[in-house]
Amino acid sequence: MTSTVDVIVLADLLRRAATAEILPRFRRLGQDDVRAKSEATDLVTEADEQAERMIKAEAQRLWPSALFLGEESVAADPDLLGSLEHADLAIVVDPVDGTFNFAAGIPAFGVMASVISGGETIAGIIYDPMGDDWVMAEKGGGAWLRRPEGGAERLSVAAPVGLEHMVGMASTGYLPKEKRAEVLGNLAKVRFLTNYRCAAHEYRTFAGGHVHYLMYNKLMPWDHLAGTLISQEAGAYAARFDGSAYLPHHLDGGLLITPDKASWEVLRREVFTV
Repeated sequence: MTSTVDVIVLADLLRRAATAEILPRFRRLGQDDVRAKSEATDLVTEADEQAERMIKAEAQRLWPSALFLGEESVAADPDLLGSLEHADLAIVVDPVDGTFNFAAGIPAFGVMASVISGGETIAGIIYDPMGDDWVMAEKGGGAWLRRPEGGAERLSVAAPVGLEHMVGMASTGYLPKEKRAEVLGNLAKVRFLTNYRCAAHEYRTFAGGHVHYLMYNKLMPWDHLAGTLISQEAGAYAARFDGSAYLPHHLDGGLLITPDKASWEVLRREVFTV
């Protein structure tokens, strides 16, 4: 599927912003360059703000008809979030996903963008500044690992396994408090649980076939639209907890992604009993 947004150009823009505004600040942030937003672990840095400013300016120059929705833009003006549902064309950007890691000097962060057209996600990009490569997908075109020199490798999710052999990632911190202990107890049924505190790298790991599930409860569009499309194009089954499709305007309802529907149903029944 094509759109009026050239996905390769957008991918290169993410890389240029990382080179200019993110990497020079990694492990070089001053005390005044990091601030808390909603809580002590919800951070924003000068890298987030300056990278988004650069991406936004160039995106609006290249694609003036597209709504630009960035995490830091919404932080400054929350009313922007409601405009996504009705936009004919939108570019959604997370300038630094994994800001907690970035601020702590941990090299697990990424830059993400998705393209929304007619109420559905039609393209997703996850750029890794440290590895200097992209995981990306256009709807109907498969999921790919692409490198600046031109190499490309098609991605595929892991083969399904039984519940006791499943390895995956779950963000349990945003589950309802009364359900969190139950879900954490249920996770003893799987082989392994981890969390990178970075959706960008969790989606890359899943789409590359290294783990068997991802679970999220808080659904901000910049965190999950790109990764969900990439996962689906790599062969995954993705749905909200009630079994409905995850759409760009959804902010809640949970999200569970697995290699196939049967794995989804087992995990929903046995583990993620939200």
